[in-house]
Formats: sequence, structure tokens, C-alpha cells
Amino acid sequence: MALLDVTKSCIDSIKQISEHIKDAILYLDSGCTESFQLIGAFPVLLELGVRAVCCLENMSPLDSVVDWNSNIDPMRKMVVMTSRLLSDAHRYIVRCLSASYGIRHCAIFTSISEIAHSAYTDSPLGPDAFHEYETLLLQDYEELVRKRQTKSGQSEDTGFQKRLTFEDDGWSHLTSSEEDTSTFEASSSGKDFYKEDVGQELVVSVHHFPMILCPLSPRVFVLPSEGSVAEACLSVEHEDSLSPVLPPIGTGLFSDGDDVPPGAILTAHLIYHLASKMDLKMEIFSLGDLSKNVGKLLTDMSSLYDVGRRKRTAGLLLVDRTFDLLTPCCHGDSLVDRMFSSLPRRKRTAFYAHIKGSQSQAKLGSSSVQRSPVEVQIPLAKILSEEDSKLDDSRLQGNIEAFLRGWDAYNSSSQVVDLVDLSNKIYSERSLSSEIELLSGSFVSTENFRGTPYMEALLDRRMKDGTMLIKKWLQEALRQENLTVNVRSRPGSATKSELQAMIKALAKNQSSLVRNRGIIQFAAAALAALDESHSARWDAFISAEKMLHVSAEDTSQSLAAQIGDLINKSCLVGSHDQKTRKMELSSRLLSFKDALLLTVTGYILAGENFPTSGSGGPFSWQEEHFLKEAIVDAIFENPSEAKFKFLHGLPEELEANKNRIKSEESKEASSDPLDIDDFDDDQWGKWGDEDADNNDNREQQYNDMQLKLELQDRVDNLFKFLHKVSGLKRKNIPLRDSAFGSDSHFHGDSYASKGLLYKLLMKVLAKNDVPGLEYHSSTVGRLFKSGFGRFGLGQVSFNP
Repeated sequence: MALLDVTKSCIDSIKQISEHIKDAILYLDSGCTESFQLIGAFPVLLELGVRAVCCLENMSPLDSVVDWNSNIDPMRKMVVMTSRLLSDAHRYIVRCLSASYGIRHCAIFTSISEIAHSAYTDSPLGPDAFHEYETLLLQDYEELVRKRQTKSGQSEDTGFQKRLTFEDDGWSHLTSSEEDTSTFEASSSGKDFYKEDVGQELVVSVHHFPMILCPLSPRVFVLPSEGSVAEACLSVEHEDSLSPVLPPIGTGLFSDGDDVPPGAILTAHLIYHLASKMDLKMEIFSLGDLSKNVGKLLTDMSSLYDVGRRKRTAGLLLVDRTFDLLTPCCHGDSLVDRMFSSLPRRKRTAFYAHIKGSQSQAKLGSSSVQRSPVEVQIPLAKILSEEDSKLDDSRLQGNIEAFLRGWDAYNSSSQVVDLVDLSNKIYSERSLSSEIELLSGSFVSTENFRGTPYMEALLDRRMKDGTMLIKKWLQEALRQENLTVNVRSRPGSATKSELQAMIKALAKNQSSLVRNRGIIQFAAAALAALDESHSARWDAFISAEKMLHVSAEDTSQSLAAQIGDLINKSCLVGSHDQKTRKMELSSRLLSFKDALLLTVTGYILAGENFPTSGSGGPFSWQEEHFLKEAIVDAIFENPSEAKFKFLHGLPEELEANKNRIKSEESKEASSDPLDIDDFDDDQWGKWGDEDADNNDNREQQYNDMQLKLELQDRVDNLFKFLHKVSGLKRKNIPLRDSAFGSDSHFHGDSYASKGLLYKLLMKVLAKNDVPGLEYHSSTVGRLFKSGFGRFGLGQVSFNP
């Protein structure tokens, strides 16, 4: 059986819509951009004839300047690709249409299927979602054209004034930079497209494009962080819910109807259409309440739409993340994990959902889940020497000025001056260093060494093995380029200086840089992981987690003391001497945020080793009170380091209070000391002011007490969450009935240290029963017994 290649399937899907995207201006939302960056799709798009690739959320009238002074026909096609619901992307699509004059055909591709649109509770579209949206989009676009014609008739030349009033479309809530962009309206060769729009009809078509994924390798992928599926909540608010980002605690009860979280609905539809695109029929198995809901939805869709269709069979195992929260909290010796932790991520795009007739609002809070983007920014410019990165400042600024003059050549000279002033302002605000920082790389899953993708080869490598493999790739690349590097090399290890010297040698020549861009970017990412500031912090995490595991095997008192010690050390509570504090800060490796993550790890370990009955936590009242006080004191002393959601804006009040106290203390310290000779007859009458000062002090003490009480309430809520985390093994029925960590068939420290998925697969491969594992059958009579035969592998010769 041939192995699946998710990356190739994504590229092939893009090629299948080549007729739509040829000679078109292509708008991608943030989720699509993240996906296309990882699969290396941008060269493919240009090969297929795309005129320009632009950002949907940050549309600019300059997007259409690709046609200026060219011999090709003006653009008449616009394509929008989005990973969001059509209702969420609507306001941005309308905005692009209104600014791109002369567009006659608009094709929209969304990763959310038509059935999912109608099944999703927050979507205003019905069963015929795509056709309904086509009609709604045309209505809104025609309304904007009529407004534009009216405005054009009233004033021939509005200059830099806004041509449209956007409040009716909910655009008034966009950021100022986006509003400013809408004031510029591009024109081609001075032509006015208002007249050309009259009598011309726009043709709109909506299509489903499920292959908007983020493959890390041909067989490993994640979802775009800023897509509707990834942002949908996985649990609704109730007592068994840990967080919107996590499935609920398993109770063994099946949810139906309105109780099914929106994330489960969108995930089920995504998996179904992904399997259909790859011509696969799924044998579905689930472990956990949310996974059972997803499995049932998949089975129902398969029964409706796959009747009589012959497909390849593949096993699908769905497992609730809440069954194993310890593994993602821990820090292992993985090069890929270290690289992702060390590199900065791309900033999330400000996205505003819009439903016609309602106020525009940001997708924040409980309505959506905010995940970190998968796309990293590899600091290539920092690795190259300053000589290699120098830019000609005056020439660059002159080019910007010449471009703006040519762009607005048909406007008055005063407006040209305004544009030049604008270019000067923009350029002055961006230093040379910030321009160089734009020269950053990112991972591309299709980059390979002799057919083996770099990321796939590194995914399961430890730090030492992975860096050695990168060193080997660099040496081979240097050999092929006939380049030599004068650097001292030690066999069996890869040092930072070695890798940096080889990277510079390959990047010195532009053609060599282009040919070896894949290995150069991965080597630069490895350099970031090897940097002392990042590697030392990661090693500190590993050391702290080992100490927590050792304490968890001892007593609850020992574990609680270890957690409290980590909190106090990370926040330097009680260190008031500024000189001592600075010395401690320079040597501190773990932040307060890191300490809270270790607290979660400690509570998970406590729940596994010191189970309790009832609603209490794994520690005694005295032990937990000690931990609460440590966290309260840490936040009260350093509110600037406590930007957490569970505090709900309280750190700002604490910071303001702390700054006020510092200001008063500095005033008192700067005032002259009171001398006995100052008590003359004129000052005896001022002694009555002491009462007012005392009242102010009492009021301030009261305010401080109120803030601390509020803080204690927030911390109490945090510990309620920690109690839920520690009780997962007790409450999750499959975990309670099956001890994966103490299986008689498997022994050794290696097995005990593995995560739940590894242990689960080992059980299945050994044909052992897995309590709680449910098989979803869509065919009558296909009820297998528990064990590996249910995955279809029992029917063929197989040796695990």
C-alpha cells in the first residue's frame, strides 16, 4: 500500500484549480498564507499564471498595480482563498471587490464545506450555503457600486477624502492603518473605472477547497492557527470543561444536538472531506467523549455520501487530548521542539468577524480560541555579516519617492508632495535594522535533501543527533558547491561556530544561497536552538521537571514544597535589594509564566500519585495555602510579568498602584529631613494636618487590601482549574479503568516515560484490549472484537 503524502496532495489541489487562478489577482487570508508558506506553494502559484498574491485582511489599493505600464490585458479575475467561514470573511471580500476596479469574475474558495456551513450554529447560511452566499455577495457589491456612482456624480475629484461611507458595512471598527489604506484609490493609466463598471455584471462562484493544511512533513500536519476549524471551541462552558481549547473531561455520556461543541462539528467535516479528497474510506476508532462525537458525525456522513463508492481503507484513531495533558507540558530532548521554542512566531493578524446588520467585533474571548501561528521567523539577517546585509539607504528612499510620483502622476502637485512626505515619514520610522529584519526565513516542508524532506528527517531526532545531521547536510552542500571553510571541526558533535561558518560560506554567493536555501534555513533554526539563552532555559525546564517527577514519587509535602520553591525562585519574591535583584535576574532562567506551567505539571503528577476523593485537590489545605500565597505575592510584587487571562485585567491596576507607591516613596526620600530647629511658632498650627494624612494612609491601605483580596479570588479560581487537572485520571472513565502506565506486558523506564498515544498504539499493536476504545461502524455486520483486528490489519500478515 502506497504511503500518503499530504504535502503533495495540497500542491496537486492547487494545480487542479489552475483555470480559476490563471491571470487573476489572488487574495489569501492568514490561515491560507500559513498553509501555503509551509507547503512552498508560492512558486507554484506564479507558475500557474497568478498575477499577484495579496493579503485578504490587509488589502491595499496598491494590490492592483501589477498591470501598470504592462502589455498584458487588465485583470478581470479575482480569486479569494480563505480558511474561515464565508460569513466571517465576507467584509474583507467585499472590501477587495470595491477597491479592485474592472473585476468581472470573482471565485471564492473556502476550506469549510457547504454542509459544514449549514451545520455550524453560528453561520447564517442555510443548506444551500454556497449559492446563498453568491447571491448575498452580489447584492452587497451592487449596493457599493451604486454608492460609488452617486459619490462620483457629486464630486469629480475628492483627492484624499474618503469616497465611501463604510459604517453601513461595519468597516468603521477596523484599525486606523486599514482605514487610512481605504482612502487611496488606484487607477490604471489615469482611467476612471467608474464608467466601465456601469452595465457590467460581476460573476461570483463559491467552491470548496479542503486542502488548506500545514504539513510539517508528508505524513504529519496541523491545522492553520488562524482558520475557523482551529479557532472553534472544543468544549462548552460547564463543570467538566477545562478550557475552550481542550475537550471536556470524559464522563462516558454522549452529547447530541446543541451540546456538541462547534469545534467537533468543523473537525468532523474537515476529516471527512480530507479523506474523500485522498480517496480513503475510514475505519474510525475513538477514545473520549469528544472523539466519540466526531466519530459519530463522520460515520453519519459516510453512510449518506459514500454508498457504493470503492475506496482505499485507512484506520483513523481519535483520542481526546485531555487523556494526556502531561506530555505536551513536558520538555523532551527534541531538536524540532527546541527550534520552534527558540524562534519567534509570526504575529497573528487582527481579524474582525462581521455579520450584516450587527456590530463588527473582534474574534476574541470565549467565542474563539487563540492559537500561536505555526509559521516561524528564522533570523537569517542576524547570522549573515553586516557587510552582506548593507542596503543603500538613499537609493532605496529615492526609489520609493519615484514610485509614488509615478503612481499619482495624474493628481495635483500638492498631492504628490503629500505622498513624498508620507514616504519620508514611513522611511524615517523604519530604521535600517528593521528593514533587514524583514529578511527572515521560515520552514518549507517540501525542501529536501536527495528526496528526503528536511523536516521529516528531523522530527524524531534528539538535539545532538539532529544537529549532526544538519552538519552533514551542510558539508555535502559545500562539497557540491566546491567551497571550503576554515573552521575547526570536532567529530561527533556540531558546534554553533561550525554551523555559522558553513552557513555564511553557502550564503556568500547569491546563486548558492538560492540553491541551498532549504538547508540554510534549517541550519539557521538549529543555531537559534543552540544559542545559550534558549538552550539554557530549555535545559532548566528539563531539570525542573525531573525534580518534580522525583518529588512526586516521594510525598505530597515534598512535591508541594518543590512547586513553591520554583515559583519563589522564578519571581524573586522577597528580594527587595535592587543590586541583589539585578544579579539574580541575570542568572534567572525560568520566568513566572514558566513556573506556572511547571505548577500545572506538578498538579498532574500529584493527581496521578496522590489521588484524592471528593472535590478537593491532591495536597492538604496547608500545602495548598502555601502555594496560593507564593503566587499571590509573586503577582503583587511583579504585576508586569503576570499578563494572564485568569487575572482579567487586574495586573494593570496592580501596576498602577505599584507605580503610585514608588512615586510617593521617591517624593518622601527626596524631601529634606525634619530638623528640630524647624519647629518654630509658625508651624505649630499645621499639626492638625496629621489627621488628614492619616486618613489618606488608611484609604491607601484599604485600596491595597481590596486589590489583594481581588487577586486572591482570581488565584482561587486558578486553583479550581488545577483541581480539575489533578483529577483527570480519576474522572476520565477510560483512564480510570485502564492504567496505561502500569501494563504487565511492557516494562522498562523507556515505556513508562512515553506519552499516552505511544502506549495506546503499543497496546493495539500487541492485540491487547483497550477499555473505552469505541469502533464506529457504518456497515451492518462489521462488528469486530476488540484488538488490532478491528483496524483491518488482522486480515493480513503483519509483524509489529
